[in-house]
Amino acid sequence: MSSAPDVAGHVRELFATIDRKDTDGFVDFLTEDAVIRFGSGPSVEGRAGIREMIGGFFASIQAVAHDLAFAEQVDNRLICEGTVTYTRHDDSAVTLPFANVLDLAGDGPRPPIRHYKVYIDIAPLYAGGD
Repeated sequence: MSSAPDVAGHVRELFATIDRKDTDGFVDFLTEDAVIRFGSGPSVEGRAGIREMIGGFFASIQAVAHDLAFAEQVDNRLICEGTVTYTRHDDSAVTLPFANVLDLAGDGPRPPIRHYKVYIDIAPLYAGGD
C-alpha cells in the first residue's frame, strides 16, 4: 500500500470538480498524454480530445453528484468505487454504481492521472426513466 497522505481527499477533490461540471478543472488532473475510457466507450487520448469528450458528456446532463464509498492507492494505481447520480435535462435522475481505476504519474499529494478508466453501465442514463 502507498503511504499517500490523503487518497480519499484527492479523489473527493477530483469528483467535486466533476460534480461542478468543470471541464477545464477536470483536465487539469491529467497528464498531457492521458488516456480515458468511460464505460464501454472508446478510449480517448490527450487533453484536447478528453476536454471535447468530457465537455460533450457534461452538456448531455443537467447535473452529476458522486458518493464515494471506497478509495485506496496501491503503488501508482488509485482504485475507487461508489455511486453517481446523474440528473437529466428533464429533471429526472438515475443513480448508478461505478468503479474507477486511475493510473498515476508520480507521487505527492496530487499526482497527475495518466490513465483514467471508468467502469460503469451508463445505458440507464440515456434510456429515460429509472
